[in-house]
Amino acid sequence: MAVLSVNVNKIAWLRNAREGRTPDVLWAARTVISAGAAGVTVHPRPDQRHIRPADVYDLAALLEDHPTIEFNIEGNPFAPPRDNGYPGFDALIESARPAQATLVPDADNQLTSDHGWDLSGDTARLAEAIGRYHAAGARVSLFMDPVEEQIERAKSLGADRIELYTGPFADTFAEQGPDAASTLAQFDRYQAAARFASQLGLGVNAGHDLDLDNLVLFRQITEVAEVSIGHALISDALKMGLERAVLAYLDVLAGNEPTILG
Repeated sequence: MAVLSVNVNKIAWLRNAREGRTPDVLWAARTVISAGAAGVTVHPRPDQRHIRPADVYDLAALLEDHPTIEFNIEGNPFAPPRDNGYPGFDALIESARPAQATLVPDADNQLTSDHGWDLSGDTARLAEAIGRYHAAGARVSLFMDPVEEQIERAKSLGADRIELYTGPFADTFAEQGPDAASTLAQFDRYQAAARFASQLGLGVNAGHDLDLDNLVLFRQITEVAEVSIGHALISDALKMGLERAVLAYLDVLAGNEPTILG
């Protein structure tokens, strides 16, 4: 059974809309941990639209008291410091010392991550970054499309895991339904990629637009060790509360049918 890491970016995004302290990111982290999540994920972007450096440091301090909970920091390893106070991705990893660093090839102005790494070109800088994060004590995961040639290159660079970008699967599921041939073809594609990665000795994570509905199908990929879910889970929390939302996702991961409670 895959474990759940909850992305708390949207909690910070809502807080930032009023520039106060509510809702509190640390409260959210404590809540998801209490409900049974195995990890807390953040993706601090250089424009600081949601999670900010202070949140990263506060969460790192909080999780020192929860040694079994994974702290996962996502971001572009090539993002340098900015004049707005963003210290650069390297500095965040070196200061916070997360259990996992998930490297994502996104630009500053992207609304959300929408593709995996293309490792067909010069990857020397990426390999150096992986080495730095290993030295900081982090397991390194690369955000990848379900393409075997690219996954094989991820292994050669020294990555410990990959995180399969599940946006195309989620989009097809939403548009065509769970039983459509196109949905099942997407599922087969991700299952084959996960098996290939596992055979190479890579751990497999997955994330992006997974929700209580499509997770019923996706959870059948037994090679997936961890799913990182934020937007859908926080949206469901508006209906049922944060703790009950986490419990609902854990229930689905355990093999049960989804339940949305008002």
